[in-house]
Amino acid sequence: MKKISLNSILGQYTKDDFMPYYLEDRPFIVHNQTESFKELFSLSLLNSIDDLLKLWPKEVGSYNQGIADEGNSIKVSISEAKALFHSGRGLYFDDPNTIDSTINKWLMGIKEDLGLSNLTYSRSLIYAIKKGFGTATHFDQNINFVLQVHGTKKWWIAPNTHVKNPMTRHTLGLEIDPELKSYTDSEMPISIPENAIEYTLEPGSMLFVPRGAWHKTEALSDALSLNFTYSAPTWIDLVTTTIRARLVQSEKWRETANFVNDPVLYPKALETLDDLLADLSVDMLDWRASNILGLTES
Repeated sequence: MKKISLNSILGQYTKDDFMPYYLEDRPFIVHNQTESFKELFSLSLLNSIDDLLKLWPKEVGSYNQGIADEGNSIKVSISEAKALFHSGRGLYFDDPNTIDSTINKWLMGIKEDLGLSNLTYSRSLIYAIKKGFGTATHFDQNINFVLQVHGTKKWWIAPNTHVKNPMTRHTLGLEIDPELKSYTDSEMPISIPENAIEYTLEPGSMLFVPRGAWHKTEALSDALSLNFTYSAPTWIDLVTTTIRARLVQSEKWRETANFVNDPVLYPKALETLDDLLADLSVDMLDWRASNILGLTES
């Protein structure tokens, strides 16, 4: 079986060429990779939009009217999806990697070569966008590789100066996530930033969209793309996962958090939690990165 790595989607470039873009959150694009992607592009699911709709075994995500985005979408049947697509609604097909082993092989091969955590949520999506339509301006919390399968689609990508390293996605015009808002220092823009760079994807193009980058799209013809996305954990996630795994072994930490809203016994709640935190602070003095990664990684 052919081993998949980052080089499988980078064309004439190498992992060493790509990593500075990855680490600096800069887009990276490669064209004319139809032959490299032949194993994927020859799949029946990706033969055409019509074939995809015939073969897809589950419900389909469809953008609602108004803001064209997954955050403003519904799940519909195949017959409904066909009609909605022809009316201009964007469609997305969740997790084709769960029904096709070849897609899953590529998804996991790229993840492995990136060296991402075992706690990474890896998924693939197929997007079908009608000519003249696209996706609204937004940023994602994930790392995204886009393979253009059919049609031509324009992308606009801009660095995110409004929030660095977001842990949730946000779409302009939709309500901001409360936690995201808590660490956002400036007001969100009303449109994609003026310094956005335009990219045109044609069949065989691969575009790396950095985590957190503002972007929007427009299809210049009926377009089909396959995305590999990775919601990798932050250092916060790794540490909190380890702390929970440690604390769950303690019967004292597993006690019910009593009296935290009792006006009379609230001091008892403070005393109990202070004692637990004091013990934890002593325990954590001996923690090292190797202890944490030894728990979360292979």
